[in-house]
Amino acid sequence: MNLVELGWNSSYEQHFTPYRERGYSVGRVVREHRHYFQIAAEGGEVLGEVSGKMRFDALERADLPAVGDWVALKHQDGRGIIHAVLPRKSKFSRNTAGATSDEQIVAANIDTAFLVMALHQDYNLRRLERYLLLAWDSGATPVIVLSKIDLCDNAEERIAEVEGIAPGVPIHAISALHTQGLQELQPYLGQGHTAALIGSSGVGKSTLINALSGSELQRVNDIRLSDGRGKHTTTHRELIVLPTGGIIIDTPGMREIQLNASDEGLSSAFEDIEQLMEQCRYRDCKHNGEPGCAIKSALAASELDRSRYDNYLKMERELAYAERRENEKLRRVDKASKKLRK
Repeated sequence: MNLVELGWNSSYEQHFTPYRERGYSVGRVVREHRHYFQIAAEGGEVLGEVSGKMRFDALERADLPAVGDWVALKHQDGRGIIHAVLPRKSKFSRNTAGATSDEQIVAANIDTAFLVMALHQDYNLRRLERYLLLAWDSGATPVIVLSKIDLCDNAEERIAEVEGIAPGVPIHAISALHTQGLQELQPYLGQGHTAALIGSSGVGKSTLINALSGSELQRVNDIRLSDGRGKHTTTHRELIVLPTGGIIIDTPGMREIQLNASDEGLSSAFEDIEQLMEQCRYRDCKHNGEPGCAIKSALAASELDRSRYDNYLKMERELAYAERRENEKLRRVDKASKKLRK
């Protein structure tokens, strides 16, 4: 397999040139294990690990390789020693759960983020809004894939609801099991283009990959009759090159979506709400009963869904909290580095 089939382009070549001149090879991370990485390169796949210096210099997990990354490596004793991660053009990431604010990269260097949500029991507009926020902030193009349309009796109604919270975002309703609507996804999967499948466990991501590839690449478990959800199948992130030339990154289902985004991502995901805020009589309107508040008027007239607005406020608070944690972490790192320099 050549590098172009893996998504290589002139931009990556430019970033890699200094490493090439120093005798490094290049490859793309296709699978991540606990301490090792499977790397695809022109000579085939090789098991890789991070060099001691790179691990020591890493300030957080996001400084280390993730699936989809292009890495500079040297071969040693049959393994690839990773010395650097080339600059990422995009990254879909979230914060890890817990007291720390470590960034977890779900997929790197993707062109399209397929946000997969099933139309039956998994259907949840508020969760989809969280995925959209992270997708807008990732640098990739969000595309909503509504799966299992064959199991939904009110598909048209639900598609209309999704359109209402995602203006301008492409939406495709499919049934991977019956190959319905799959042709609509092909334009996003041209040669060298990378898409990541993002969604909860059991929404049909593995079935979709099998349908797109034309073979049983991913194991699929039966659906639980109690809630209509597929049992958790994918346990690790993996990059797969499709026979058509496109590239898919499969990811495990997300149980928690800890936000790791910017104000720009929030503005893109809730553009309608922020446009309303600009219509308020007072620029510093708090939307808590002030006269001339466009938000209050839209809620009263049912032009703005209350649950959507509440979700916006909730995510705004989460992002502010995440920013405070990040600033505190940077303060601690700066303090520690000053001690080392003494």
